[in-house]
Amino acid sequence: MKRIKTIVIVLLLLLVTNFITASAILKLTGGNIQEQGKIKLLEKYIQKNYLREVTEEDFFEGQLKGTVEALDDPYSQYFTPEEMQQFVEVTSGKFYGIGVQVAPGEDNLITVIAPIKGSPADEVGIKSGDKIISVNGKDYMATDMEEAIKHIKGDKGTKVTLGILSKESATAEVKEVEVVRDEIKMESILSETLEGNIGYIGITQFEEATSEDFIKAAENLRSKGVKGIIIDMRGNPGGILDEAVAISDYLLPEVDIVSAKNRAGEEIFHEKSDKEYMDIPLVVLVNKASASASEIVSAALQDNKRAVLVGETTYGKGVVQTLIPLTGGAGLKLTTSEYFTPNGVNIDGKGIEPDYAVELPKDIQGIGITHLDQDVQLQKALELIKEN
Repeated sequence: MKRIKTIVIVLLLLLVTNFITASAILKLTGGNIQEQGKIKLLEKYIQKNYLREVTEEDFFEGQLKGTVEALDDPYSQYFTPEEMQQFVEVTSGKFYGIGVQVAPGEDNLITVIAPIKGSPADEVGIKSGDKIISVNGKDYMATDMEEAIKHIKGDKGTKVTLGILSKESATAEVKEVEVVRDEIKMESILSETLEGNIGYIGITQFEEATSEDFIKAAENLRSKGVKGIIIDMRGNPGGILDEAVAISDYLLPEVDIVSAKNRAGEEIFHEKSDKEYMDIPLVVLVNKASASASEIVSAALQDNKRAVLVGETTYGKGVVQTLIPLTGGAGLKLTTSEYFTPNGVNIDGKGIEPDYAVELPKDIQGIGITHLDQDVQLQKALELIKEN
């Protein structure tokens, strides 16, 4: 099966660069004097009266962001160099730090949700529920969490000192813990067995190597003799298109997977699977938060009658974005095409209806294997797998 190649759109990059250059020339030469006058008047008023200091760079970045926001497209975005780096980290699933997930606590303290298994944070004993009070001697509250995270992250091999208030401590003593930063790999695949002979694979998002990890998990389950596999993509926001296509190819015989067209109606890619595939009964779990790449896999399996879908109608994101690097480390994420399921349907704004609509109880505590007694969607998936 051919994989979609990452294409550097030189022409588009030149157009964006030329646009920025043209904007600068417009300012120097006056351009539309009336419009430029409004902008300058607004900038001067803000600089004089706004509560905090604003720089010329802030105004320039704001104009670039505003240009993209004028498209009224929730998926297109101009990234500053810092935002571009963060976006790449999220899609790659790799970053340098200590490997801990945090969130604001009700006490306005930075609270550890969970350390990533095998990460530096896990190895030094940081646990779920612990509070991060300080970073390198400076105190932070939950309101300053983004700033604290910037200082927690860092180059591989460097050290960071955290002030930890342990949830297991009998006193309110803050203990300083030194952690050596390392490369952190977020796991996008969760794999388990249910009732001995049913496989379960959860896909949290589609990032680099997700398809490789999925295939390893599926082959491992098959080696254990499972009779069917439940693929859980509830809450999966999507990610890298290549990874969704690769997983679809692994699960499908020689059929259509997905195609896409640009504004002119020209087909820019059409992906098909090869003859080889994993022939085992499948059930896919989806909900309102299953979007983008997870919808591509779901539609490919459903349209080709390879699996049935259980849960709720999916999010409905049927468009594709191209990421264009800009000078200085900035970037542009722009919607450039819309995709179509094997049946030729564009699901944007509509979503995919499951074969079996199942609503979760309003008082449910959680979903997944650990909440099987409450997760009626997973229960239905188990029932259907057993029937097959």
